[in-house]
Amino acid sequence: METLQTSQQTVHAPQQTNGLPKVTIQSVTSKKQLAQFIDFPHDLYRNDENYVPELFIAQRDLLTPGKHPFHEHSQLQAFLAFRGNEIVGRIAAIDNTNHNIFNKTNDGFFGFFDCINDKEVSQALFNAAIQWLKERKLSTLIGPVNFSTNETCGLLIEGFDGQPVVMMTYNYPYYVKLIEEAGLGTKITMFAWKIIPQYMNDRPFRVMTVLKERLTRRNITFRSVNLKNFDEEVKNIHAIYNSAWDKNLGFVPMTEKEFEYLAKDLKMILDPDFGIVAEENGKMVGFALAIPDINQILKKIKRGRLFPTGILKLLLGKKKINGVRVLALGVLESHRKLGIDACFYGELMKVGRAKGVAYGEGSWILETNEMMNAAMRGINADPYRTYRIYEKEI
Repeated sequence: METLQTSQQTVHAPQQTNGLPKVTIQSVTSKKQLAQFIDFPHDLYRNDENYVPELFIAQRDLLTPGKHPFHEHSQLQAFLAFRGNEIVGRIAAIDNTNHNIFNKTNDGFFGFFDCINDKEVSQALFNAAIQWLKERKLSTLIGPVNFSTNETCGLLIEGFDGQPVVMMTYNYPYYVKLIEEAGLGTKITMFAWKIIPQYMNDRPFRVMTVLKERLTRRNITFRSVNLKNFDEEVKNIHAIYNSAWDKNLGFVPMTEKEFEYLAKDLKMILDPDFGIVAEENGKMVGFALAIPDINQILKKIKRGRLFPTGILKLLLGKKKINGVRVLALGVLESHRKLGIDACFYGELMKVGRAKGVAYGEGSWILETNEMMNAAMRGINADPYRTYRIYEKEI
């Protein structure tokens, strides 16, 4: 949101003759509306046992200028849909300036999309988002992405039979129809792979042993993240992240402040044994990171409120988490195809077995990333969930 004020701007959708109140769209400009925007999914999914609430304070800071560094270079506008006095949907239109500068594009985005199963409501939301983006001379609508592909993104299209893991999206199956009825088509499809230790073969461990001997002769070694030197670790990992990631999806480098913001949040839940770096002569050339699936705890925190009891559940439940998500794995282009990535997989699996991890998720991986998808198949992982990002010209 550009500002949080007390005024309201309302865009009216066409009246239907079905006896229902007409749909109205309100721009989110006040703190009260922002709270309504964040809380709407809790009501929409109140009967869905797989739904995991986002922490209110985290969502509030993410969406508030001055709180999250995204707003230092880009803008968004959140919208709420009403039928009469009832909130029935939400969406955010996003103008990611850094994305467009880096990729030399003129893209607009939508994110934070949630809606009842009603085409009139979803169409009104998309119309409001498109109008806002057009006013900024943007020519494409892409999403859902909650800022960019550096944050949560993608619509779940297959695999609705369980709760999402940490920092992965979840939605009702009917969202696919609502988005496609708004004229959006597939931009890219991504997979989440489930890894069950007892079903894995031992090939990664055998390969890792051979590769490590070869890499050692090149002075390439592996170690865990050093939390005592966290700031320096973050600085080095940030450099690799921005240089190693796939540009095909419209990747945008994270600013130093954005990466530090993310790292600060992750540090609170990070197990350093699941943060592994590769170094050549002491210089970092790659990293891999798996994080605890704190959704096991967030599931139990009503409406995402840490107080009065949520904070206690979070602190006491951390040690009981038995799942992880492989969040990131990157190697400098100059050091690819040496087997560093295979060693990362082997090391993470080794740590997971030692700690009694019940499951891991590798996500998300582009359908076009044959190397990583082949690696997942090679360890008997299951492509159990599919996500999609959509686009259309506006």
